[in-house]
Amino acid sequence: MNEYSKGTVCVQGGYTPGNGEPRQIPIVQSTTFKYASSGEMGKLFDLEAEGYFYSRLQNPTNDRVAAKIAELEGGTAAMLTGSGQAATFYAVFNIASCGDHVVSSASIYGGSYNLFAVTMKRMGIDFTFVSPDCTEEELNAAFRPNTKAVFGETIANPALTVLDIEKFAKAAHAHGVPLIVDNTFATPINCRPIDFGADIVTHSTTKYMDGHGAAIGGAIVDSGKFDWNAHADKFPGLTQPDESYHGVTYTERFGLAGAYITKATVQLMRDLGSVQSPQSAFYLNLGLESLHVRVKRHCENALAVANFLKNDPRVAWVQYPGLEGDKYYDRAQKYMPNGTCGVISFGVKGGRAAAEKFMEGLRICAIETHVADARSCCLHPASTTHRQMNAEELVACGISEDLVRLSCGLEDAEDLIRDISQALGE
Repeated sequence: MNEYSKGTVCVQGGYTPGNGEPRQIPIVQSTTFKYASSGEMGKLFDLEAEGYFYSRLQNPTNDRVAAKIAELEGGTAAMLTGSGQAATFYAVFNIASCGDHVVSSASIYGGSYNLFAVTMKRMGIDFTFVSPDCTEEELNAAFRPNTKAVFGETIANPALTVLDIEKFAKAAHAHGVPLIVDNTFATPINCRPIDFGADIVTHSTTKYMDGHGAAIGGAIVDSGKFDWNAHADKFPGLTQPDESYHGVTYTERFGLAGAYITKATVQLMRDLGSVQSPQSAFYLNLGLESLHVRVKRHCENALAVANFLKNDPRVAWVQYPGLEGDKYYDRAQKYMPNGTCGVISFGVKGGRAAAEKFMEGLRICAIETHVADARSCCLHPASTTHRQMNAEELVACGISEDLVRLSCGLEDAEDLIRDISQALGE
């Protein structure tokens, strides 16, 4: 099959119905699946046959939607999770365990920072956070003999820093570990991190992929390019026998194209159960069908709003990587020449109090703990998503007390600008 454009994959990827079969991906709303004999089902438990036996591990609806996302990202295999947080956790925990170490960009979503710095630290996994703008020397100095992965976000939420994917991939590979990139904000429509050296890509599908605030979900995509066998001593979970599956070695049985996702499914999803429901996967697929159309409009609206804010004297500063003159504009042009995202960060003159007053005056843009929706929304991170951080940690993540995160939806840009202007007051 020829490689289709992203728009065609959005609409038709992952599922091709046969004669008389449903045109839309069917919702297989079943927890269990019937077999004629225990022997046939036993082959599934031994990973010797493909099929379904319990929806906590796999479900046909989920697998078809995951296949579409894998195709969009240029990966070889993918899985859906119950949330973006679950996707981030599984992506790292699949290859790092107690006593291991991970290098991460410091400019990441606050929930991910807490997951790494607090929860996973309690599990015995240590993280070193580096600036996304660190030099190659500073980045390489962060590695340790027990480092198992590098993590970053294509466009950080909400700081809107742009990751130098090639630099981080080069460092990761030099130390024999994969680069994991959260591509939620850019989506594969605007950037495919795998094309620039990333090995694993994660998403909060709750955001642009769903696009309508309908269902929480996450996804993990494997590029199939990282050679786990070349660094077998670092990744025994993939390259040595798994006794919980009668000694199967994932890289031998499933190859580089399938080992990572298979292990994450049959071990982590089996034991931890952060499964996405088939109904949510169905909603996600509806969002994916229009992703290529919606992302373009989000970016157009955001650029128009960013230009307005840049020239408004009531605004202290504006950060939007698609805005010419932005600190990350040139890097964004390299990795995302057709657009970045629909999210803008800016500061209201007058600090924290002025920012909170601004948000209370909005009429179209709602105050929500959400982003990347068809409807415009805004948030004050310092008092909400990042409130667990102290002042020092906020600065490290690129968050200031006057920062407002504005997610431009699909409304008319003129209406958004008028709303923002009246909320800014005199």
